[in-house]
Amino acid sequence: MPTTKTKPSEQIMFKENTAKDPMAVTWSEKYSDTLEKYWRCLPVSVGNAIVFIAVFVLGATVRGEWIHIAVHFIKAFRDDPTGAFTLESSTNSTNQGILESYNLRHWPYFWVISLIVSYAFFFGIGGFLHWYYYVNRRDRAHEWKCQPEKWLSPELERHEVLLGSFSLLIGATLSSLISCYIMNGGETYIYYDIADYGWSWYFFSWPLTFVWQDYLTYWHHRMYHHPVLYRHFHKLHHKYKQPTAFSVTAIHPLEFVHMQGVLVSPMFLFPVHWTAFVTILMYLYYHGIIDHSGINFKAYWWQPWQPDCIFHDNHHQYFHVNFGFNCELWDRIHGTYRQKDKVYNEEIFFGTGKDIADCDETELAVDLEERKSENKLAYRGDDQQQQVLLLSNRVKK
Repeated sequence: MPTTKTKPSEQIMFKENTAKDPMAVTWSEKYSDTLEKYWRCLPVSVGNAIVFIAVFVLGATVRGEWIHIAVHFIKAFRDDPTGAFTLESSTNSTNQGILESYNLRHWPYFWVISLIVSYAFFFGIGGFLHWYYYVNRRDRAHEWKCQPEKWLSPELERHEVLLGSFSLLIGATLSSLISCYIMNGGETYIYYDIADYGWSWYFFSWPLTFVWQDYLTYWHHRMYHHPVLYRHFHKLHHKYKQPTAFSVTAIHPLEFVHMQGVLVSPMFLFPVHWTAFVTILMYLYYHGIIDHSGINFKAYWWQPWQPDCIFHDNHHQYFHVNFGFNCELWDRIHGTYRQKDKVYNEEIFFGTGKDIADCDETELAVDLEERKSENKLAYRGDDQQQQVLLLSNRVKK
């Protein structure tokens, strides 16, 4: 599992070696000096706002779901939200008739638009974020990176973008199908008038939808860490021991489709107002980017349920632990939350780890090196130092 350690003095060489690669989202590296020149002219607050918006937009588009979200906005503000979508067309082919019988009239239009916008954002905004952190701040990695001494190799960077691009093709296709189906009046449990189910259900459906999606995602993720499924499917995603934002879609196609099904499942299972469904979906995708970014983002004060970015970064670094995404409670309940008195690696399955008392010297030494490579700034308080100290004392005995 190749990774690279990059010193600040190697930054120029890094740019020269990778900027020629059209599939490593490195167009921004080629124009790094120009971008930095104009970026310095912006007020700090404006720059921070741009980065926040970029992460949000990438989160909404990296799986092709932007068109799904857009459709609900369009239907909500139409005179007849339940009506079918109409588009003037000169074609009246048999294929169009077949599509119409499945509520997929004009699907090719949805598909093409979905692909164009999704890939434009994937490479455009993705390239910008890659520049902002991984190029412009590469020599200051200890200020922002969860694993500041370790980086994906150029080969793995290319691999995650290629795989992520293919997953985006699948995601954009699925999203265009669902969006077209909804726009043509296909049956779902999404509703647009609060009066249909009342205010009590409206407010209750918010936590219900979030908990349903997040708890089901926990078990979906944990299931793919079973030895058989991991080795045949999910191991592909764990090539990226130092994940970046592009790692979020760099997963096996079958697993990707399965995950998409989990995330859109509420609309086919129970009544949920479009505002609740869309808001929660955008929240999940936003944090999907954040959690895979490798950047030491912290949850806000109003998110007591949301773990910090280091939580999922630990999952990639230590493999079979911390299976949750937007709520660490599931891991605490089921005993899969990472413990500092246990050792975790790719060969220790089921999320329970291995007691340090049962580990040999090699296992302890490897785990200690991993702990030391973490950024203490990614944690709250002195958690990282305590983890290192605990294992260091054990190694000395």
